[in-house]
Amino acid sequence: VLAEQDSAAAQQYVRQGCPTALRADLWALILNISNQPEDLLYYEQLKSNVIQHDLLVDSLIYKDVKLTASNDDYYFVFEDYLYQVLLCFSRDTSVLEHFTYSSATPPKSYIQGKLGMEEYAVFYPPNGVIPFHGFSMYVAPLCFLYHEPSKLYQIFREMYVRFFFRLHSISSHPSGIVSLCLLFETLLQTHLPQLFYHLREIGAQPLRISFKWMVRAFSGYLATDQLLLLWDRILGYNSLEILAVLAAAVFAFRAVNLMEVTSLAAAEAVLADLSTLKVMPLLQIFLFATVT
Repeated sequence: VLAEQDSAAAQQYVRQGCPTALRADLWALILNISNQPEDLLYYEQLKSNVIQHDLLVDSLIYKDVKLTASNDDYYFVFEDYLYQVLLCFSRDTSVLEHFTYSSATPPKSYIQGKLGMEEYAVFYPPNGVIPFHGFSMYVAPLCFLYHEPSKLYQIFREMYVRFFFRLHSISSHPSGIVSLCLLFETLLQTHLPQLFYHLREIGAQPLRISFKWMVRAFSGYLATDQLLLLWDRILGYNSLEILAVLAAAVFAFRAVNLMEVTSLAAAEAVLADLSTLKVMPLLQIFLFATVT
């Protein structure tokens, strides 16, 4: 597949998962990232923009990395990479293009002293995306695959404008966070009605627990090798729906313990640590189990 440089074949191939050694190249092929000299130049320009201009969102990025990735057993070593990618990302105006197919609108600000004058309105931050708590976790797993900052940057930007923006903007798209929430609840009600109603009765809405997993695409919750297997499928099927399926599968896996809990805190405790879970067996049991 890599020798042919066939993007469609690569997408088909990673649906079965892919060898660790080939994952970086296969993902780049699917996302059409080739890291040409002009891409390198563009990245260098973004870097010089970071050095020249301080932005308020820089503080949000620093704080987010410190609060999330820096405290994570898997990702703390990539702190420097995360700053490089995210600070450049905030200044990349090409990211604005994704708003043509996003339901969100980029926030605007006015040039100093020109408040309210429409011709002096500018998008702020320049990429139109305000980072939120956990935003850096979209980048962190990619650091395991790409060690060259410019390539890492391009892969992340493409992943964001294809997939991740849907996890924090309201839309009716089947991969949007609203649709994922609905799919998760429907799966749970259909396959585990007793568990669903038990949790609702004790005030532990299942969605309250699973929402944070889905918004981060499970980054920071699963072990990295498992997370990359999950993201293989996101790229392979060009859809985020697998996140809702996995969230429901986790509840199914812990159903016996969850049926015993009597409070939201206890339910959260049962589902607090997902780092030992194996993604593919969980999905397969949930999707293909025969009811006896």
